[in-house]
Amino acid sequence: MRLLVTGAAGFIGSHFVRHALAQPGVESIVVLDALRYSGNLSTMSDFRDQVIFVHGEIQDADLVGKALRDHGTTHLVNFAAESHNDRSLLSNSHFVQTNTFGVQVLLDETRKNGLERMLQVSTDEVYGSIDDGEFTEESPLQPNTPYSASKAGGELLCRAHWVSFRTPVVVTRGGNTYGAFHYPEKLIPFFLVRLLQGKKVPLYGEGSQVREWINVRDHAAGVWAVLTKGENGQVYNVGDTNERPNREVVSFLLAELGLDDSLVKCIPDPRKGAHDTRYSMATSKVRSLGWEPQVPFDEGLRQTVHWFRDNEAWWRPIVEDADYKSFVEGFYGPSLGDDL
Repeated sequence: MRLLVTGAAGFIGSHFVRHALAQPGVESIVVLDALRYSGNLSTMSDFRDQVIFVHGEIQDADLVGKALRDHGTTHLVNFAAESHNDRSLLSNSHFVQTNTFGVQVLLDETRKNGLERMLQVSTDEVYGSIDDGEFTEESPLQPNTPYSASKAGGELLCRAHWVSFRTPVVVTRGGNTYGAFHYPEKLIPFFLVRLLQGKKVPLYGEGSQVREWINVRDHAAGVWAVLTKGENGQVYNVGDTNERPNREVVSFLLAELGLDDSLVKCIPDPRKGAHDTRYSMATSKVRSLGWEPQVPFDEGLRQTVHWFRDNEAWWRPIVEDADYKSFVEGFYGPSLGDDL
């Protein structure tokens, strides 16, 4: 197997590369990444010399095609994405360009270059919110943000290519993922870096939103299982049975750091519409491929807390970057400072 992995200078993609490097039969791995704000070469530092790096965007058909041909690629895995709901509320054109049009380019190049398989990494957020029960792979897509809508658009292109051209493509929909090397904009890493700086954290409402969490190492292994054992044209939910209200997750972070609730400030949800209240997915389909999550939530979250505490050299340059500060102030307002 000769892999091209897009977006592997980011969070989940980098962990997938680590997983793939340990698998027999992997002859080579090419990483293609645009190195936008959440992609950092420092995230690849432990495996940089084991892969071939190509700098560029998945929207660039000439670049993608050349990378595939130059290295005899047999399998393509797409992690490249604009991936944060809150950013998509501020500006969403980049989301459509990368998450929808970019997927179209990859599908065309997969077909044109005769790849054995393309895997599109998507998200449980394409389903929208569910009050009771679980989403299955047959549930309707009802995305509620520009981000999730752009990811749903990419998925639908995958389906269309399979039906129209038999392009060999599979899709995974991942649950809320946490772990080391997570760019600090989503709840767990964002709150951790603020708490580690002695700053308050902004909790939407009372933190009653329920999310289903999966450790990044389990997520990467699930994607590998679908890549190697899944059926073309199919979608697979990749998640764990860890439904937790956000407030419970924040309490765990505080306790692990020896802090108290005085650092939590409940704020109104900045979204004009309703916030997704609950995500939950059935995962029997991916489990039938022989995959099972291995990392218990409390253990994985504790490891994540310790990793961020011990790796300030990785996240400190990120939070001091002008783009990061601009996003935080642009979304939450200038009052989100040390004294929130």
